[in-house]
Amino acid sequence: MRLHTVGVIITLTLSLLFALLPSTAQPSGSVPRIGVLVPTSAEVAAPSLQAFRQALRALDYAEGQSLTLEYRFAEGQYERLPALVVELVRLRVDVLVAGSPAMIRAATQATTTIPVVGIGVPTGIFARLTQLGPNLTGVASGGEAGYQRGQALLQQLLPGASRVAVLWDAHSSAAWRTWLPTAAWVTGVRLQLLEVWGPQEFERAIAAAKTGQADALIVPGSGLFAMHASRIATLALQNRLPTLGLAREFAEAGCLIAYGPNVADMFRRAATYVDKILKGAKPADLPVEQPAKFELVINLKTAQALGLTISPSLLPQADEVRQ
Repeated sequence: MRLHTVGVIITLTLSLLFALLPSTAQPSGSVPRIGVLVPTSAEVAAPSLQAFRQALRALDYAEGQSLTLEYRFAEGQYERLPALVVELVRLRVDVLVAGSPAMIRAATQATTTIPVVGIGVPTGIFARLTQLGPNLTGVASGGEAGYQRGQALLQQLLPGASRVAVLWDAHSSAAWRTWLPTAAWVTGVRLQLLEVWGPQEFERAIAAAKTGQADALIVPGSGLFAMHASRIATLALQNRLPTLGLAREFAEAGCLIAYGPNVADMFRRAATYVDKILKGAKPADLPVEQPAKFELVINLKTAQALGLTISPSLLPQADEVRQ
């Protein structure tokens, strides 16, 4: 009898312990779980993720208590995207936050039921061309308008520039680059598209821009380029190419100028979408918003290295001037 009693106690104890162990399933009434897909590394994305967490705290979510965040970092390696998305889908997250256009595509291809909050959501004709699902909402990229404004700023720096090379991430959707020829026509420049598949092709592509007599280089804000911003800036300087990056990180890394949406602010705004979805809103009922804040950053040290003088009329327009 005593052995039987001990056996019963052990069985009950083990049952209780297993009941307390975490499960990959998401039981009803449990703490919401948010999957966060980041195209770069934790280090590169730190300012954006900090802004995201601060916004959630302002909305009364306490990470680890009233909310769980599951991070996945692609480190600029697109081949990792499908596996990273599958991991989060299997965890049965309540919302997926996709931190770049490539991640938006991967997330909407993997699930049509889990709400996806995207950073850089295509709008208008580009949304139709990419055929993204009804479970998507978030903040738009502002790509075409941002490119045209950046191009205009570049021409203020380089009056008479007529040929511009664009370093293009080959993993980007074809629909996302349909506006490039139009933007080039609007700004009156000839466009040289330099398509690359990985960092091993940066040196060849940037040298080709110089050989093609490009007056300047433009670098879009993809995860691949953000992960290697310093190398791109170094190669551009070696080839004497004034470079415009379409995110502030490029000027911080050494490119001449950066103009683009504030990515940290886009992540901050993504937190409000997460909040609304957790409170019952459907992605289809939440309109995609345009970026609220664009930033201009000028790197004076790089300008001096290139022998360029920054127009006094341009400096006051900058949100930051790096010495």
